[in-house]
Amino acid sequence: MSVFTTVSSEQLRIWLSTYPLGELLDLQGIASGITNTNYFVTTTTGRYVLTLFEEHSAEELPYFIDLMTHLAERNVPCPHPIANLAGQALGTLQGKPAALVSCLKGRSLEEPAPIHCAEIGHVLAKMHLAGADFTLQTVNSRGAAWRSATASKVAPFLNTEDREMLEQVFAIEGSLGLNSLPHGVIHADLFRDNVLFDGDKLGGLIDFYYACNDVLLYDVAIAVNDWCVQGDGTLDAARSEALLQAYNAVRPLTRAEHAAWLGLLCIAALRFWLSRLNDFHFPHAGELTHAKDPQHFQRILKKRISSHLITV
Repeated sequence: MSVFTTVSSEQLRIWLSTYPLGELLDLQGIASGITNTNYFVTTTTGRYVLTLFEEHSAEELPYFIDLMTHLAERNVPCPHPIANLAGQALGTLQGKPAALVSCLKGRSLEEPAPIHCAEIGHVLAKMHLAGADFTLQTVNSRGAAWRSATASKVAPFLNTEDREMLEQVFAIEGSLGLNSLPHGVIHADLFRDNVLFDGDKLGGLIDFYYACNDVLLYDVAIAVNDWCVQGDGTLDAARSEALLQAYNAVRPLTRAEHAAWLGLLCIAALRFWLSRLNDFHFPHAGELTHAKDPQHFQRILKKRISSHLITV
């Protein structure tokens, strides 16, 4: 969520004339994140989030827009896309596909407690169940093929130990039999900065633009690797237990999922280590950007591999 494409107030006023949202009062760029251009938009009818899609084509985007609508209508707390006067929730602005969604209350947490992690487990399981009857499908753009290709791309920048870690995780992935695990709609990026809390009350899940159809437990592993991690990469037992118990209370895990858990933690850590390495060594040009430290997930991945090897 950076500003790669600049939108002026006058340009937005013209664009908003096709929406039933009143007059533009304020436009502010959102600096966090690394993929799309995002702005806070305030009009006489309320506050919204404007996204200009820098990587997705207009043909890819109905999945994400329709998914948010589907989930919001099933009481999953998430942004609701706003349709224009022609009934369309996807348009074009500055030559980029663009959409407006409702702006949720709250802010992201820096230091979550077990009570917050329990909320994440509960809402993630609720989202997985609500997505079961969503009819559109899309593959994971950061799935196995992307992980393999990106690993080859960044490998020349890595030392011997880090390249060995790549080989270890790909070996773990090959042993898991992921196709046999429950699949469905996943968020695929449920980090702390993609969840809003109003005090201890969950405000909602945001940034669904990595959502896809994949292994449900992989989504849980992504969340645990961020919400329940300590500075050295180890997992905090109380937070991990709170998240997993809350998830399991809504959607009980299968025996196969329990067996695959440590391996999926490794794969989830690999995915974000690779993306941060790729962004670090091959950066995008943006007006406001925040490059994230690859070493954070290098430490996490090292800990997850160690835990997996101890149990096998």
